[in-house]
Amino acid sequence: MSLKLVMFYGSARSSRQGIKAARFIKRQCEARGHQVSLIEPLSHPLPLLDKMYKEYAEGEAPSVLQQMAEAISAADAFVVVSGEYNHTVPPGLSNLMDHFLEQYYFKPSAIVSYSAGPFGGVRAAMTLRAMLGELGTPSIPSTLPISQVHKAFSDEGDALDTAYEKRADKFLTELEWYAHALKRAREHGCKRAACESSEAGVGKS
Repeated sequence: MSLKLVMFYGSARSSRQGIKAARFIKRQCEARGHQVSLIEPLSHPLPLLDKMYKEYAEGEAPSVLQQMAEAISAADAFVVVSGEYNHTVPPGLSNLMDHFLEQYYFKPSAIVSYSAGPFGGVRAAMTLRAMLGELGTPSIPSTLPISQVHKAFSDEGDALDTAYEKRADKFLTELEWYAHALKRAREHGCKRAACESSEAGVGKS
């Protein structure tokens, strides 16, 4: 079954290489029949966070923020493609995602991390896992780290090593399982029940 996915990518550098990884994952998702909206700083320029989307009166949010809100609200799941800057996520990625909150709730996310070195951005991935959980879009157990990203894909997003296609297949199969499971739960009203339990303090120490 087709899913609506939003992919976040955080680098705005003129020589950015991670966009190749984003294009690769986007193509892999589309080949599986999913709709993918790519949100990244150059095509979706936002100022440094001052007001979240929810803090604007209806109809007063900047058009780019409104477009993003509509895409995120309609999504079934998220794929986050992150480089590693000083052992954490790029500031551009955090700024994109921090403008929203409720739009993420009860939907899963999946982390693709990359670096120019051998470790594939795994330290940023661990930071990102905590961040996504706090936003309300917990990440699936698996991640997809990509080492030497500048050598891994063509400019168009073709894998230069077919091992990445096999790894992506397993990774996306896992995301699909969680996305479909949570979509069914939302459709059956479990979201409302979870919200009511949270407001009542159920499960809190």
